[in-house]
Amino acid sequence: MENREESPANEQAATPPERGLLHIWQSAGPSDQFCPERVLLSRPVLQATLGEHHGLLLTQGGQVYSFGELLWRDLSIPVSAPVLEVSLLGKTVVRVAAGGFHCGALSEQGSVYMWGENTAGQCGLTEKGTVTNITVSEPCPVSVVDSEVVPPAVVRVVDLACGREHSLALSSQNELWAWGSGCQLGLVTNTFPVWRPQKVEHLAGRHVIQVACGAYHSLALVRSLPPQNYSTQNTPEKRERGQSPHYTVTEREDTVDDAHYCPLGVELSEVLTGETSPRRRGPRRRLQRGGRSAGSSPGSGAGSCPFSEEGRSTTKQKNLPVGADLEPDEETNHLTQVDGSPKSHPLSGWRASKNSAFSDEVELQNLLQKLSGHSLEMQNTSGPGDTDSLSSHTSDDSCVSSTPSMDLFTSSYKEESSLNSQTTNNSGVSGPYSSSPVCLEEVRLCLETEKKALQGQKSSSLTNINQKGNTAVNRRRSLPGTPTHGSPRRRRPCACRPSSAGRTQASAPEEAGDRLPSLGTEVWSWGRGSEGQLGHGDQLARLQPLCIKSLTGEEVIKVAAGSHHSLALSAQCQVFSWGSNMCGQLGHVNSPVTIPQQAKLSEGLRVWDVSAGQSHSLLLADGDCIQPILLYCGQHQEPMSAQSERSHQNQRSYQRSPNRAESYTVRPTLLPLCMEMGYISSVCSGGQSCAVLADQNVMGFISAIHELASRERHFYCWLSSVRKLLLTPLRNREGVCPLLGEPCTHLFFSLCESFVHLSTLIGRHSTCLSYFLHDVQSRDVTSLPLLTHTEHFLDIYKEYFSALGHFQVMGGFQSLHKLSLECLGSQQTTLAQLCVSDQSGSGELDLVSLLYWPLQQLHHYSRILLKLAACYDVLTIEYQSLHQGCIQFESLSLSLLRRKKEAETTFLFWKTHCGKHTEVLRLPQRRVVCESSNRSLTLQNAGRFSNHWFILFNDALVHTQGAIPSQSFFSSHHVYPLTCLWVKPVTEDSSGLYAIKITCPEESFTLVASTPQEKNKWLRSLNQAVDQVLGGGGQGSSPGMTAMSRTASYTFTGEGRFKDAQYTGGWLAGRVHGRGTMKWPDGRTYTGNFKNGLEDGYGECIIPNKVLNKPDTYQGHWKDGKIHGFGKYKYASGEVYEGCFCDGQRHGYGMLSSGKQARTSSSVFIGQWVQDRKTGYGVYDDITKGEKYMGLWLDDQRNGSAVVVTQYGVYYEGTFKENKMSGPGLLVSDDDTAFHGEFSDDWTVNGKGVLSLANGDCLEGLFSGEWSTGLKVVGTYTKPAIDEPDNKERSSLFRLGQHVVPAGQRWACVFNECWSRLGCEAAGRGERIAAWENIAVTITTARRHSPDLSRSQTKVLECLEFIPQHGEPVTTANYDNIRRYLTKACETPLHPLGWLVETLVTVYRMTYVGVGSNRRLLRQAVQEVQAYLTHYYSIVRFLFPGLPDDGGIIPDPPTSPSKSRHNSNTTEQGVVVVSCSSLLLPLLLPRLYPPLFTLYCLQEEQEEAQYWERILRLNKQPDQALLSFLGVQEKFWPVWMSILGEKKQIVSSSKDACFVSAVETLQQISTTFTPSDKLLVIQKTFEELTQEVKPMLDSDFLWCMDDLLPLFLYVVLRARIRNLGAEVSLIEDLMDPNVQYGEMGLMFTTLKACYIQTQHESTM
Repeated sequence: MENREESPANEQAATPPERGLLHIWQSAGPSDQFCPERVLLSRPVLQATLGEHHGLLLTQGGQVYSFGELLWRDLSIPVSAPVLEVSLLGKTVVRVAAGGFHCGALSEQGSVYMWGENTAGQCGLTEKGTVTNITVSEPCPVSVVDSEVVPPAVVRVVDLACGREHSLALSSQNELWAWGSGCQLGLVTNTFPVWRPQKVEHLAGRHVIQVACGAYHSLALVRSLPPQNYSTQNTPEKRERGQSPHYTVTEREDTVDDAHYCPLGVELSEVLTGETSPRRRGPRRRLQRGGRSAGSSPGSGAGSCPFSEEGRSTTKQKNLPVGADLEPDEETNHLTQVDGSPKSHPLSGWRASKNSAFSDEVELQNLLQKLSGHSLEMQNTSGPGDTDSLSSHTSDDSCVSSTPSMDLFTSSYKEESSLNSQTTNNSGVSGPYSSSPVCLEEVRLCLETEKKALQGQKSSSLTNINQKGNTAVNRRRSLPGTPTHGSPRRRRPCACRPSSAGRTQASAPEEAGDRLPSLGTEVWSWGRGSEGQLGHGDQLARLQPLCIKSLTGEEVIKVAAGSHHSLALSAQCQVFSWGSNMCGQLGHVNSPVTIPQQAKLSEGLRVWDVSAGQSHSLLLADGDCIQPILLYCGQHQEPMSAQSERSHQNQRSYQRSPNRAESYTVRPTLLPLCMEMGYISSVCSGGQSCAVLADQNVMGFISAIHELASRERHFYCWLSSVRKLLLTPLRNREGVCPLLGEPCTHLFFSLCESFVHLSTLIGRHSTCLSYFLHDVQSRDVTSLPLLTHTEHFLDIYKEYFSALGHFQVMGGFQSLHKLSLECLGSQQTTLAQLCVSDQSGSGELDLVSLLYWPLQQLHHYSRILLKLAACYDVLTIEYQSLHQGCIQFESLSLSLLRRKKEAETTFLFWKTHCGKHTEVLRLPQRRVVCESSNRSLTLQNAGRFSNHWFILFNDALVHTQGAIPSQSFFSSHHVYPLTCLWVKPVTEDSSGLYAIKITCPEESFTLVASTPQEKNKWLRSLNQAVDQVLGGGGQGSSPGMTAMSRTASYTFTGEGRFKDAQYTGGWLAGRVHGRGTMKWPDGRTYTGNFKNGLEDGYGECIIPNKVLNKPDTYQGHWKDGKIHGFGKYKYASGEVYEGCFCDGQRHGYGMLSSGKQARTSSSVFIGQWVQDRKTGYGVYDDITKGEKYMGLWLDDQRNGSAVVVTQYGVYYEGTFKENKMSGPGLLVSDDDTAFHGEFSDDWTVNGKGVLSLANGDCLEGLFSGEWSTGLKVVGTYTKPAIDEPDNKERSSLFRLGQHVVPAGQRWACVFNECWSRLGCEAAGRGERIAAWENIAVTITTARRHSPDLSRSQTKVLECLEFIPQHGEPVTTANYDNIRRYLTKACETPLHPLGWLVETLVTVYRMTYVGVGSNRRLLRQAVQEVQAYLTHYYSIVRFLFPGLPDDGGIIPDPPTSPSKSRHNSNTTEQGVVVVSCSSLLLPLLLPRLYPPLFTLYCLQEEQEEAQYWERILRLNKQPDQALLSFLGVQEKFWPVWMSILGEKKQIVSSSKDACFVSAVETLQQISTTFTPSDKLLVIQKTFEELTQEVKPMLDSDFLWCMDDLLPLFLYVVLRARIRNLGAEVSLIEDLMDPNVQYGEMGLMFTTLKACYIQTQHESTM
């Protein structure tokens, strides 16, 4: 050993720490020898843990100290000077665990370190050590690796527990890992030791909360899978599962899932000992404290059978029939204890119970054999090993191979309740006991009396229980079965092995989200059971974890394991104990000890921490004061000298079977000195020692936390008692429904439910606070659940008291009281004790005050939080958090007290005014505020003899007429809901009336008060009630100020548009106003905006159509209750109209499309409407006929100038009258045959006309007939001569466009709608500022109503919300800003300009796509685009008045004097000319381009064919041949070409190698839309051409057209542009006139010349 390890922790501080004070003592019971030793360390102790003869301390900062017999280092360290584990420095240890003779530590990162004895592999296969290491002297890391996942992952461990020969680790995934030896590992293996940690598969998929290790058994606290129900009937099946009748304290649901319950116990045979026995043959010497050597080490215990002293193996086998008596036989090795003293041990055999349900053992035997088909085989194996065998029972070594049903023993268990209370199982002794009960008086005495006096009083010596030597009968508690191979749960993988993602879901549902500990828990145990320490009702071992069913539903929150006994602590502060009771360590003398039984606690004691040592238990409890008290169960030592005590301890030190104590307690006894230790936060036991950690009460902080926890535990116990004694029996009673009546039964059930919610919350909170106290040093006060879950607490309390108030108001308590008298009977007195009311003199049960008692708890929360806050500085976060919490709980407490009073007042009101009529008004949530039975309030202008009674409830004002309040009789009543009630005081006028005006949605009336005080009282009450019902506090609302605008629901009853309609939404002073939904009984629904009681603004409406059984729907704008503005109307017939409305009629621009459901035809009309009829210009596409009409309409009929095109290419222009062609018209067919003449009907000619044929022949005369079927002609046929000049008169007849609606007049309705959106009556007539404000409002509203906009759309809208600078003169500087603004405006249809662009695109496409793709429409299409630009520019100029007229010049910005010199040389800049085409064509043309360019292509079709044929032919030539053919001078011929940066010479065969960049540039002309962009491409082509030619020529070279044209022609040919003619025509028609005669105009002319040249190029 190095010196550093032996250096004790001598750095005791002069002033010991205030927290984490450690007191340690030998377990001795309350005798004179009880003197705790205080260990002084410089740092607070966070955790202490005790082994058999050593201990570990964890101090603040993660340092670990050891003390006691450190056998692995041959050291003996006194407690007063523990030694620091230096090798763990820097590891930040967070948990320590002491096993029998080994130690474990856990770092912050979740790494495990083990050291100490390793004979059974309990320290794991450490990195330093090998398999042969018997001891590990230094802490070594043990890696816990999950090899099931790929790649294998290191498991993070959060808790550690150690037994004598095994270690358990709990992972952060709440799974269990084990290593060491023995069946207590719970692993599916028979190879021991297990060196590497392995997962306990039987608990995989379950949520393990805590683990504990006994000497040779293990316990796990596991979260329950099924949710716990409230229903808690004690069903008869309860006892049929082989459970003891003693088990239950709190009621619970019995439907425990049997799937995880396997009652199979096993023998521990040779198989298990095979691995470990060879190592264990020779006894090992151990260094003892006094230098003496111990007899032997505690054996591996893998074989739980007794061994002979000589080490001989004495194996005997005996086949025993079931039920045979096994008499104790001292000569028989396998039944006798090794030391030959069977007296000090429980009986080793079983005797059939004398009070068995079976009359004869033989009957039992026969029955079992029938069931099993096997005889039971008893086997006992002895082998070499240690002399101190653990087991004294053959029960541990018996393998019963049959698995009979548990129900066999049902009856015998029923009789067990009659067992004498003085008979203890395992002890087998009955004798006089001196019990020393703890009562609250003792606790008080502790505070008052001196220590010595107390010790003198309290050392009650117990008579030696063993002196009589009477052996009692040991009875088997349940049947063992065959050993199970693997976990029975693993056969159902779906049930027990959810994926790790789903693991938290599978756990208790309560913990979802709120992080409070779950109370739905189970205790699982496994390992050796010779002393009944597994709690399964027998003494068999269990190889795998098994659920202790009697503890399911008991809300266990902690388990502790002594050497051979086990403890479980419930949330209701009860302790369950089972296992060895040699020294009274179970705290009770109930039989049997093989199942959990409650420790006998005195009245008023609530245990909240438990620990178990070798043969004692130490409990930490609440008494009647805040300071916790210690209770001890176990042996009393007689007064003796320290020397003899030491020798006595060493004498018993390694005895592995529990010895009977000479004197022990029958129930937990108070340790008087606990008061002097301070506020104890946790207890710890191990071996023969006890330790506690305590805190000093600095500034009252610790006492406040303890008070909070203690009160909450007390409260939970109270809640559980009320639930168990009162609510559950009443709820489950059959007659509850008829007695309480229908509404009250429902309310009672919801009261029970909310009581359970409250109870569950308090239970989980009290548990959480107990955990908080164990770790109070490292916890932050702001993590208290009261602060982190404040809302949850408030909600649960509100829910409970609201349910309670409802039940009280409906008079449920009267019936319930009667029911409780019938149902509860004897428990009345118990309940009366629970009732902590003031008027307890009567002793009668007052259910109301009983159930209102939880209200006090809120005040306590507030008070304690205030106490805690006082410990902090005002500016700290802790103070603010605590203070805030204090205010919230106090205000809720006051508010609930008010509600309680309201409920009482209301109940009394109904009691006074009971009657058939008033019952209609009696509702659970309704509370009375005030009423005018004293005639204090009446209706204005009421008749002399009329009676008016006003009752103000918290939700309505009730006006009854003809009422006599004292007799509660009235003829009629009217209920006015407060949500839709507006109160206004009437200012006192000359009449001197004290009046209040009440406004409701459908009526208003004035109330007159008798006095001004009465008026103020009613005014205040009304305002407060209205405020409260609207969600305000209802506190101090000033009269008349209650919300004029609000959201509420109302059903209209009066005549009018809204008759019987139900409305939910906004109101303003009694009228529907704001956003809301109106539903009529006939199915009509309107959702949208209202204004002053009518639909106004955007709204959606559904109107059912009963004939077609489908609704009409409308989405759009409304005004004054009518459809008005832009919207979309879908008719039930399938037609859809999208456009403008005025006063409920289609008016203005609109598009009507008849859908597929229309029986007659499918068509689309787009154009102008006037009062629901088509009037004005419109386009009608008759899809069925394949005709498109473009012209004027009147009253739904075609009337006026128009153009019609058909799908066969026929073009007609002329006049229509009364829906048919009438008057002069021009008809042109696809093959250029044209007819001009008089029409009388559609396509029917009647009168004079001229027919021109495609070849120029002409026919003139009188025509009649239909065009498609044939014409009758009387006239002259002429064939023109070849040289005859054109007949101008005739050609003017056939000129297109004579009968067409002028482009400027076409879409006036669209532009008018845009103007109206800007707020103008007509074009240009309106306020500019108002127009801009309209735009901003439109955009903002659209943003608000469209939450699903993309980020880019939102950004655009945000930009457009700002009104740009529009009033100042436009200069070159801000012209770009206008352009950018217009570009953004056109991107969104929500902007009026954007809507205009979108609509123009729609109408243009409707006109010129499909049938409208007729080349003869090209001129009209071009003119229409130009008309758009003109109209559009007038709107833009209205918004930006600084813009010049079309074609005007924009000046430069005026320069400041300081800049004038600087700018003098830049004055000769290019002038900016603004035209509508340069500003707006880039916005419009790209969207209109497809239909327009299609028309150009159709127009140029023949020329294009000619051009393309030439292009293909000429492109077959190599470059030089083509250049030569085109007449390009050789000086321009390139010699080199560059391919990927590499120069190559151009030879005669080279193709596509010359002027490549110019060719590629020109090809981009097809990718642009606007003429200006196309001209830029031409300009760039010329620049590229010049760049390529420059190296071959002089620097001052200038182009002449003779040189340029052939060269450019080459580029055009090589560019191979499709539809070049269409491109040229489009540029020519739409190019900016300002550019026409400049450089760009010249370049364009060159391109056009090349096109014409190509067309007429002759072949080479």
